[in-house]
Amino acid sequence: MHVPSAPAAHAERLPFYRQLYFQVVLAIVLGVLLGHFEPAYGEALKPLGDAFIKLVKMIIAPVIFLTIVTGIAGMSQLSSVGRVFGKAMAYFLFFSTLALVVGLVVANVVQPGAGMNINVADLDQTAVKSYVAKSHEMTLTGFALDIIPKTLVSPFVGDNILQVLLVAVLFGLGLALVGDAGRPVQHFLEALTTPVFKVVGIVMKAAPIGAFGAMAFTIGKFGLGSLVNLAWLVGSFYITSLLFVLVILGFVCRLCGFSVLKLCRYLKAELMLVLGTSSSESALPSLM
Repeated sequence: MHVPSAPAAHAERLPFYRQLYFQVVLAIVLGVLLGHFEPAYGEALKPLGDAFIKLVKMIIAPVIFLTIVTGIAGMSQLSSVGRVFGKAMAYFLFFSTLALVVGLVVANVVQPGAGMNINVADLDQTAVKSYVAKSHEMTLTGFALDIIPKTLVSPFVGDNILQVLLVAVLFGLGLALVGDAGRPVQHFLEALTTPVFKVVGIVMKAAPIGAFGAMAFTIGKFGLGSLVNLAWLVGSFYITSLLFVLVILGFVCRLCGFSVLKLCRYLKAELMLVLGTSSSESALPSLM
């Protein structure tokens, strides 16, 4: 019989108002109200959201490194690492391509923004210039080479998560291959995981503040009226996302023996956090 751990049991006994998802939802509602009725104050709260996102980005690299290294080093059969990696890559490539296809189909059918009569030439393209330039310059070979860091430690001072992942995989394999000689390092990293995830817990306590600041700024700067005008675009995005999650990922989850709806309920705090901050990075550490 499975007995829940002490932390898990303690988390279930918490009253609803102390649950992270409730605090984030409440913060989102308060942020919307403040941004609507006091737009100047709401717009001034942008640093709260930015600070929280920076805190999360600060801890992402150590979390990924420790999780991957200790996971690989603890595997008894290294051949299983290759199989898992191959299946993960095949899954990622197939369903990423499928997601793009679904998005293109919905965009061409719905045509969001078609009636807004906006001249693209009049828009400020400064914010997207760097992305456009990178999309034209980046090739498959360039993408692969960009994953390789300059040094072993440089990924931890940059913002390329794939470089951190590569170093973690290689270091985990090396640690597993040296056997008993690497046990002290493995035990140290496993011990280091505990305080690092404790830091994650501390950072996540600031999630309601970050969501509050992000929503207050968004509504304060753009207003509820602008969101109403963009409702069809936003609605199309969420409908497409729900279609992909509930139908396609729901089918995959069913094949794997669990319900995608139960998974979404389990991850409700992280999903609310992504909604409030408009950034998926804010939920990555707690998800891992």
